[in-house]
Amino acid sequence: MVALLIPVVIAVAAGSAYAAYRSVELRKFLAGAFFVSGGVQLYLAAAGVTVPVLGTTIQQTPELGWIRGVGHLVLGGVAFYFGFVRRPAAS
Repeated sequence: MVALLIPVVIAVAAGSAYAAYRSVELRKFLAGAFFVSGGVQLYLAAAGVTVPVLGTTIQQTPELGWIRGVGHLVLGGVAFYFGFVRRPAAS
């Protein structure tokens, strides 16, 4: 099952990256989504909440929440820069 899942995840990630590369509007959306996600992750980590992963018995610890929150804020900053600040080159 994992051998089948890995190529699917790679294909979806590559398709998403290509779409984000081509579309300024998608980068603007991702900037907001990453900002909100990062804020929620940091809030839950600061509150010391352990978050269960849906459909499994795995729990996300607050330590991992800090890492994910900072990572999402960095990705949000990158998406904000390429979506709002930097103007696309003339095609």
